[in-house]
Amino acid sequence: MTCPEAQEPPQSSQEPQSGRPPKGSQGSSCAAGTGGAAGAEGAGGTEEQALDERLSHLRRAPGPAESSAVEACMVNVGAKEETQREALARALVRFPAGLLDTALAGEGPKGPIREVARAAGILAAKRTADLIPMCHPLGLDAVEISFAQVEPDLLEVRCLASCRGRTGVEMESMVGASLAALTVYDMTKGLDKGIRVESVEVLQKSGGKSGEWTSPRAEGGV
Repeated sequence: MTCPEAQEPPQSSQEPQSGRPPKGSQGSSCAAGTGGAAGAEGAGGTEEQALDERLSHLRRAPGPAESSAVEACMVNVGAKEETQREALARALVRFPAGLLDTALAGEGPKGPIREVARAAGILAAKRTADLIPMCHPLGLDAVEISFAQVEPDLLEVRCLASCRGRTGVEMESMVGASLAALTVYDMTKGLDKGIRVESVEVLQKSGGKSGEWTSPRAEGGV
């Protein structure tokens, strides 16, 4: 009695999944200008919604077509044109009544505050990509930190960052302003623990696809 020949199982036409999105798959791309928000669950199951292109650091996770999972990604800016970029940001440091003049006079527990805070802000702006996960490392052309007493008890810390590159410097300017303001707090917290850092925001930006933008508070409003 002869045994029938063993039949080989049919080979699947699909390649095993490697955990990486298929090449050229739009839903898994983090190319500049694509991205989005998570899908919503409908009455009959999960309904996939179009990703919001403004949220460029999000993409569809690789997996079944019916999945609406979204994951974070670093935007691919390799094809973008280099343009001159500039951004101005600020942080406000609010002091209890009567203490800001003392701090600015260098009479705080750690002495003069401006130059230490200025150096901290410049250093922080240059290290933004090490602090913010999806930021691209940028070769900044200039970083400027300035201080202004905009109210008797309110110090405004500004950071102006600029470079020529494929992505903006808004985060660099915000990180610079934030760390300079935090350094002001560190230098003066011995006067009062109630000193507050608040209202970190971009005031102006220029360059790139979106062009110029200015906040209504750019001219000194609080």
